[in-house]
Amino acid sequence: MIHRLSKPWKALAKPGALKPLTLSLWQCLFNPVFFSFSLSTFCLFAEPQLKGIVTKLYSRQGFHLQLQADGTIDGTKEEDSGFTMFNLIPVGLRVVAIQGVQTKLYLAMNSEGYLYTSEHFTPECKFKESVFENYYVTYSSMIYRQQQSGRGWYLGLNKEGEIMKGNHVKKNKPAAHFLPKPLKVAMYREPSLHDLTEFSRSGSGTPTKSRSASAVLNGGKAVSQNEST
Repeated sequence: MIHRLSKPWKALAKPGALKPLTLSLWQCLFNPVFFSFSLSTFCLFAEPQLKGIVTKLYSRQGFHLQLQADGTIDGTKEEDSGFTMFNLIPVGLRVVAIQGVQTKLYLAMNSEGYLYTSEHFTPECKFKESVFENYYVTYSSMIYRQQQSGRGWYLGLNKEGEIMKGNHVKKNKPAAHFLPKPLKVAMYREPSLHDLTEFSRSGSGTPTKSRSASAVLNGGKAVSQNEST
């Protein structure tokens, strides 16, 4: 059976009828302003590609790790605190970014072993995730370690729930051991990696936070200098 085109479709089917539309489309695609807008819109609505988890990190010392609104990193026994929830985003093979759900700040470790928080994802925000005995997990800096021995620098809490310098935390001690308590699986977009030099102070290797310089090193709070226990 042959279906005849109605008059409107006949008009579209005429040779050259689609030319104005086709030319307009190509003109739009090659227009720098339109192309830039289209690309940014595509990136904005691009589907998340990384599967991670929203979780709590329970320290073997008896505290939940928390990242407070002022950038302070410490431990708390309050299980219902919203500051104890973290996005664990995979950014490499057994490498994660640890981001506070409430604050959207990333945990980071600088070249002196100090923990701090950053609004931007930098190489100092990358932590190697290793499974220890009894399902405990350790998180060590991907770029810093002891130069002579090669020993890793670890995220850790002491017996008082205070954050410790990474180079004073030993992986076989309770201070370095965390038990993830997953709340849900989530999809994430890959964080944009920023260079450390964009945020470093002049004459100092310590990155700054654009929001508050006092929150650079653990929210301005003291960091335990003791060896891990």
